[in-house]
Amino acid sequence: MTTLTKLEPAPVIGETVQLLSEHYVFPDIAEQLGALLRRRLAEGAYDVDNAEKLARLVTADLQSVNGDRHLRLKYHADPVPQQQGAATLESMRRDFDASLGGAPRVQLLDGGVAVVELAPMLFPLEWAAEPLTAALSLASRAQALIVDLRANRGGDPDAVAFACSYLLDERTHLNTMYWRRDERSEQSWSLPQVPGARFGGSKPLYVLSSSSTFSAAEELAYDLQQLGRAVVVGEPSRGGAHPCQGWTVHPHLEATVPVGRAINPVSGTNWEGTGVRPDVPCAAADALDQAHALALARLAG
Repeated sequence: MTTLTKLEPAPVIGETVQLLSEHYVFPDIAEQLGALLRRRLAEGAYDVDNAEKLARLVTADLQSVNGDRHLRLKYHADPVPQQQGAATLESMRRDFDASLGGAPRVQLLDGGVAVVELAPMLFPLEWAAEPLTAALSLASRAQALIVDLRANRGGDPDAVAFACSYLLDERTHLNTMYWRRDERSEQSWSLPQVPGARFGGSKPLYVLSSSSTFSAAEELAYDLQQLGRAVVVGEPSRGGAHPCQGWTVHPHLEATVPVGRAINPVSGTNWEGTGVRPDVPCAAADALDQAHALALARLAG
């Protein structure tokens, strides 16, 4: 572990290359990226005295081969812990406490249509089960439901399965994750039972997306779309389908490396690079009004 108190690019690049080699879900791409980073270091491209600048430069190079937006050298203004994943968890906890646990809005619109906003993340399920249960149970009595993911930047796949469980009637295969660490696949299913009340699998359901919707939030939208359960309204999402882990490589820098990839059981693929394509395209700012109108029309019909 790099324990530098000042910025020296070479050790940061060296450790980042090693993490890619050991953990990146695509080993052949990891080899290409390692060679690229070493060449750029030798050329002096990383000769900067500012950690934030180095993070931008390295991230651009990391994403230059296959456009993987989860692959980053992430700058943190405050010093970050050295334990694996600790930097991300600290930031997530602050957001959790400031957002009512990731369910900042439950609202009833005209016509018996409810809105549940899930933002800014789908937090670890050990934190988020209670607020998700409260929000989705409260909305269960609505005639139609709009799940707003426009400001959601990702999170925990287990929270995705938990949320889906309130929107379906029976246990359903949602997604499969392939993990590089042991070259195995792990299926994700909705739960046979949930605490609280289900909205269920038959009433009208709409999911709002934007160009900021990312990662686990994209999985939630994509899983429901592929099952034919929800209509996605808004903009194409950012396009990140690779779950990642973070390692501190400098007191202010964290390397995030994707360690798996998603495989949807319906499509056989995922939303990496393309984003979730909306069924009803429109500007994100108009998506709520559009979905509300669609819900009212369907209920009237």
